[in-house]
Amino acid sequence: MASSTQGNSNPALPYNASTTSPDVEAVQSSKDDSVYPADAFSLPRRILFIVTVCISMYINQLGLCNTLTTLRIIGDSFGISNPGTLSWLIAGYSLTIGTFILIGGRLGDEFGNKKMFVLGMSWLSLWSLVAGLSVYSNHVLFVFARVFQGMGPALTLPNALGIFGKSFSEGPRNMAFAWFSAAAPLGAVTGLLFGALFAMAWWPWIFWSQAIGVAFVAAFAAWTIPDLPLQEEQVRPLRQKLDRLDLPGGAAGVTALVLFNLAWNQAVVVTWREPYVYVCLILSFIFGALFFYIEIYRANHPILPIAAFTSDIMFVFACTAAGWATFGIWLFYVVREALDIGGQTPIQLAAWFTPILVTGVASALTVGSIISKVPAPYIMMVGQIAFLVTSIIMAFRPPDSIYWTYFFFGTIIATIGMDTSLPAAIMIFASVVPRQYQGMGASMVMTIVNYSISLGLGFAGTIETNINHGGHTKAELLHGYRGALWFSVGLTGLGTVLSLIFLLKNYRKQKSNGNEAEEDTPEKHQS
Repeated sequence: MASSTQGNSNPALPYNASTTSPDVEAVQSSKDDSVYPADAFSLPRRILFIVTVCISMYINQLGLCNTLTTLRIIGDSFGISNPGTLSWLIAGYSLTIGTFILIGGRLGDEFGNKKMFVLGMSWLSLWSLVAGLSVYSNHVLFVFARVFQGMGPALTLPNALGIFGKSFSEGPRNMAFAWFSAAAPLGAVTGLLFGALFAMAWWPWIFWSQAIGVAFVAAFAAWTIPDLPLQEEQVRPLRQKLDRLDLPGGAAGVTALVLFNLAWNQAVVVTWREPYVYVCLILSFIFGALFFYIEIYRANHPILPIAAFTSDIMFVFACTAAGWATFGIWLFYVVREALDIGGQTPIQLAAWFTPILVTGVASALTVGSIISKVPAPYIMMVGQIAFLVTSIIMAFRPPDSIYWTYFFFGTIIATIGMDTSLPAAIMIFASVVPRQYQGMGASMVMTIVNYSISLGLGFAGTIETNINHGGHTKAELLHGYRGALWFSVGLTGLGTVLSLIFLLKNYRKQKSNGNEAEEDTPEKHQS
């Protein structure tokens, strides 16, 4: 478990002074000039470095949103219109990010964050190229390409956080993480805009342009990102590194997550009447049980230390899962309703989402500046309420309403939910788990975020297809979309209640600790 405190442990550092072991600290203190190499950069070089690393989050959101408004265009080129099949073009991408991101962080721990970052960008570039080339094949290849695309961000995201943690001292590190969060809305708007523009010419250029751009980033990152000081685990023999990767546990966990998600998303396509859907669901529980058995009883260096799962952590994970599953449903069905019912165009929708450029960046930077002053449970509560309010607004929104009513305010509030819930979840994780487990914090939270988006779409798609009576008319389509949106309201309502319980629980704990401290003070004076 020693590797859990290295590599991508550093995302927790803005909220805790250090998660590095005392032995490593002693070594680092004797080499202060090389511990945080980015502190010595000139301002232009520092800006270039931050932009290069933040672009991982930018590209992640771009890859999610560049397909969002062009699903029908891509589907029509393959001759498919089934909403369940179309949802796989979004869900498959998030599925692999959520499934493999924890493993991506562990690989960075053992083999180096910079190496995994560059490898992830190269991998994403390759499968973006294949996604475009699938126009000459069929939609099956396209879905597989989207699924494999997701493995790129699964490598780049946790290792980007690890790179920042190792490159900056605590002061500059806080704003680096704030800019990392701010890159998300920028990438989302870019994906919506250029996805629509390239689709007007020929949709494969959505992915070919992405492949070219990401390949350039991979090469540029190899030069811009400094060579980080070697950690203890990176000088071990290969056999020890492989042992510390917990390959049996990782394989069982990945299989369980993939099968569970496959069952729910495929049920939208073929319904639950197909036996293999039930088989996948049952097998996912079997592999899940095997995963926990390996982690608890067999793994020498578990990829997911069960001891880290306190009641506080379970609250954080439940709130995060509910909020981000809601966001995935909200984004997918708001776009579908606008395109299929309201008659908006992809370009028009890209323009409609542009306010998140301002509110998203402002929210992220605000949270970055106040997160050390305002208790994280309060910020988590704000995020859940924002998700709840925007879900209610969009569930009530008439398809023919003007932009400046429901859509404008719903979009702004959704962005606040995004950029408050993620940093708050990471901060809470860092503050409540033992020091040796903080290394998995950011990777675990981001696993929950991305996997919840994919799984939420599977749940919502099942509801939609069971109530839309085939979706042959606009009225039937609208009924199905509304059912999915009201499900998101219920889901984020649950998250809001859980965040309130967690807030009260945290308040009572602080009050109890304060009373104990007051009781100890007179005793000390008497002694």
